[in-house]
Amino acid sequence: MMKDFKDFLLKQNVVALAIAVVVGTALNTLVKAIVDDFIMPIVVAIGPGGDWQKATWSVGPVKFGVGDFAAAVINFLIIGLVAWRISKIFIKPAAEAAKRNCPFCRMSIDAAATRCPNCTSQLAQA
Repeated sequence: MMKDFKDFLLKQNVVALAIAVVVGTALNTLVKAIVDDFIMPIVVAIGPGGDWQKATWSVGPVKFGVGDFAAAVINFLIIGLVAWRISKIFIKPAAEAAKRNCPFCRMSIDAAATRCPNCTSQLAQA
């Protein structure tokens, strides 16, 4: 039973997922610190003064927290922008495999292909 469990952990990449969660949590803390400590002071200085984040919209007995919602949307957009820029620093696009055109159907295929996946024609080696 323990062998099966160990095989499950290794085969299903549970360890890799756990590491990704830990790194993701650390990255979340970093992004939140950048946004809270560097970007939000600028937004507050540029933005409207007062307690706009506590603004409500009353419709009869129902009160909607539009200020809180607007602050959450702005915070989400800023955090998303910072996370996107950080990911651009660390994640480089994968090199694309060499391509060539099939002489029969003119579709783009892998350069090492011996048969076209589109028209199934047998291809000569390049």
